[in-house]
Amino acid sequence: MADERNPYTDPDEPVVYQIRIRGHLDHQWSDWFGGMTITPEENGDTLFTGPVVDQAALHGLLKRVRDLGLPLIAVNRMQPDPTAVNETAQYRSNQGDKGDT
Repeated sequence: MADERNPYTDPDEPVVYQIRIRGHLDHQWSDWFGGMTITPEENGDTLFTGPVVDQAALHGLLKRVRDLGLPLIAVNRMQPDPTAVNETAQYRSNQGDKGDT
């Protein structure tokens, strides 16, 4: 389908990233980190997970990690769930069909 969005090739689709830091941060920092989900882990690390609209936004998040002096462990681009991508495309297709009647 021509109007299906592909998070790998469509620059308008946010990509989900996971940023791992050493140390724990509370959930109250979520807004400061662009609304990312903050998950403290038992091993002492914290995961930030959420959509990032572009590379500039990703660099902004990493700058905040740096500014707080948090040890950065990893930055991972998460693989999209293919069923979620297909369901979103199907929903958009159906919405377009309803608007044409």
